[in-house]
Amino acid sequence: MKYLMILADGIADHPSEALSGKTPLEVSRTPNLDYFAKIGKVGMVRTIPDRLDLVSHLGLISLLGYDPRQHPTGLGPLEAANLELKLEENEIAFRMNFISESVGILADATAGHITTREAKALVGFLNKKLSSDFVRFFASHEHQHIAVIKDARGYEALSATCTVPESIVGKPIEANLPKGPGEDMIKKLMYDAKSLLVEHEINQVRVDLGENPANMIWLWGQGLLPKLPKLSDRMNGITSAMVSTSEYAKGFARLIGMTVMDVAKNRIYPDYDYEGQAEAMMDLLGEKDFVCVHMNVCEEASREGDLKQKVLALEAIDHYVISRIKTFYESNKDIRILISPLLVIPHEIKKAVRESVPFIIAGKNIKPDEIERYNEATAHVSQLKFSEGWKLIEELTSTKDLG
Repeated sequence: MKYLMILADGIADHPSEALSGKTPLEVSRTPNLDYFAKIGKVGMVRTIPDRLDLVSHLGLISLLGYDPRQHPTGLGPLEAANLELKLEENEIAFRMNFISESVGILADATAGHITTREAKALVGFLNKKLSSDFVRFFASHEHQHIAVIKDARGYEALSATCTVPESIVGKPIEANLPKGPGEDMIKKLMYDAKSLLVEHEINQVRVDLGENPANMIWLWGQGLLPKLPKLSDRMNGITSAMVSTSEYAKGFARLIGMTVMDVAKNRIYPDYDYEGQAEAMMDLLGEKDFVCVHMNVCEEASREGDLKQKVLALEAIDHYVISRIKTFYESNKDIRILISPLLVIPHEIKKAVRESVPFIIAGKNIKPDEIERYNEATAHVSQLKFSEGWKLIEELTSTKDLG
């Protein structure tokens, strides 16, 4: 039997006055999602345990069957894993965002959606000026990169609480700097980089063109490279693959032994390659037992507060991706399918909230319930609820009937 997991992060939302009291899922044209709701079951799952940060990578870890409390890690180590960096035990990987600072305010957490080409040049510049035996920088994509800092005491020395930059846009930088072990070193590196980046010609050109400059770095999401049991070892030798454009999703997949399919990593929001992901998904379904497709375009629309783009993205996911799954299922019933976001991210507040997310599970030996549409309201009335997200994969990959 085949297993397919579609993790469309950010598709869940709150009712909006702009939509006459409905959510984007309720108003979007999603006939294929509704098809799977009708032939399967709709439910609710809590992906993030209490007291853990509301971050998408923990939701991904959870839905792929790993308790995030037992396997704690930051975004930095997962993205370092995708770059296949070899880290020593006393080296800590940080996510390094290029940001736009203006009169002491964090003005833009994406540095004006800086291009990968520009950002790689700036990372190379920082390596020439600031790298040492203790600090290294690694280019990834767009505004998201990696800084690795070495300390003899490892994570113990660099475990300061670091704020997610997207959560403090429009707020004073000084009030939100790292606090705790290693804060002085982390802050110094951020401000040393700022003094260099302000005068770089790339930023001078961006300012002349009216674009937000990448005039500062923001360090956060740090951690050690985690050691994780392989997915195949936990699931009787199952072969698996990940399709994603997100570095953390690909990094986690590599750590648990999944094949990684990279799709259009040079395309930036909202120019999303739905067709490319659908093609990769279909190719891998012919080769692997378990395929996970991770999409974050609705998450990005939510964090931008872009309601129109979120609805367009929902409809595009349904049209380009879910429709292909429907066609496959109609000719091959020997498959189980799970469709879920990682977090609820209301577009009006632009950040995640601590709520369960709605999911669909459908396919072989799954008896339909009475729900015929997929949205937040129908999921709330469902009797199918999971309080521990990492247990949901057991239902997906079970050989038993789900009545």
